[in-house]
Amino acid sequence: MQSKYFKKTALSLMAGGLLVFGAADVANAQRNRDRRDEQRQENKQDQSQDQNRGWQNQQRDDQRRNEQRQQEEARRQQDQQRQQQEEARRQQDQQRRQQQDEQRRQQDQWRQQQEQQRRQDEARRQNQQRDEENRRKQDEARRQQEEWQRRQRDDQRNRDWQNQQRDNQRRAEEQRRIDEMRRRQEQDRNNGDRDRNNGNWDRRNNNDSTPRRGIDDMRNRQYQQYNREQQEKMQRERWNNYQNQWRNQQRWEEQRRRELERQRRMYQLRYQQRYLEQLRRDQERLRQARYYDNMIYNYRYYRGGNYYYTSQYGAQMLRDAVNNGYAEGFRAGQADREDGWDYDYQASFGYEDASYGYDSYYVGLDEYQYYFREGFRRGYEDGYYSRYRYGSYNNGRYSILGSIIGEILDVVLF
Repeated sequence: MQSKYFKKTALSLMAGGLLVFGAADVANAQRNRDRRDEQRQENKQDQSQDQNRGWQNQQRDDQRRNEQRQQEEARRQQDQQRQQQEEARRQQDQQRRQQQDEQRRQQDQWRQQQEQQRRQDEARRQNQQRDEENRRKQDEARRQQEEWQRRQRDDQRNRDWQNQQRDNQRRAEEQRRIDEMRRRQEQDRNNGDRDRNNGNWDRRNNNDSTPRRGIDDMRNRQYQQYNREQQEKMQRERWNNYQNQWRNQQRWEEQRRRELERQRRMYQLRYQQRYLEQLRRDQERLRQARYYDNMIYNYRYYRGGNYYYTSQYGAQMLRDAVNNGYAEGFRAGQADREDGWDYDYQASFGYEDASYGYDSYYVGLDEYQYYFREGFRRGYEDGYYSRYRYGSYNNGRYSILGSIIGEILDVVLF
């Protein structure tokens, strides 16, 4: 029984112990649970605190990052503004440099224009001075040429007048000799009549024919000899006169050619070149020209209050001078009209020279030139105004009207 009791006690003790231990365990467990709860709570709090701290840290980090971003953005904006400002300054500097370069370029261009204008003005002034000097020289050369030609004409007129006076004196002396011989012949004839009355008519009649034939033969011999001598002398004088004018005209033609080229008067220049070629041919023919023998000065014409005498060849040469002058004047007038130049026949090379067609010695050069210019003046007027008032055009030739030649030159056989 006791054993049972002991068993029961033991069991009770064990149970009590277990209970104690159980209670203790429970208490411990409770405490543990409480501690765990507290720890969990603490952990939660810690976690919460950690979370708070993490959030706060995150907030701080976010704030810091935001601040960094803002700072970076501010720096970026500042950098961008600085770059923009630098770019603006650079553009301003570039624009300023461009403006300065443009101003310098414009100033350089203006200076170049001013320099070019100055050079042009200087060149124009020099050209004007050269033109004025050339015109002065040309005027002086023309004046000297005209003065020389005037002196030549005066000298030629004096020589012609002196020759004419000598010719008149010779003719008068010749006429006196002839009149004396006729007077003697008439006296002999009267003596013959008296002899016939005395019974000597046949002898006187036979002797009467002898002096008449002698007088005629002497007259013819003297007239022929006089003409040959006159021809040789006049030929030398007229050739020298022609050569002097030819040399002077060569110099003047060169000046005239340069002036026409400068004035761009191409039609007048071609006319002058063709005219000069004809002068060379005339000069060659004149060099080979010779007088005819037994040439009689049996034509007379009136000019300037005086009578002049020439042969039939000289008369024809003067007519040719008028006709040649008309033809060349017509061509010169046409050339000036085609060039659009003013009417001025005296400025033409043909009018100045007036020796076109002079290829024989039958008349003096100054006589030929006078009648050439008379025809030239009328031909120039017709050519310039494109009409035929003084002449005509037939078979490729310009010819002055016969009635106009009669007004200019009245040469008759005497």
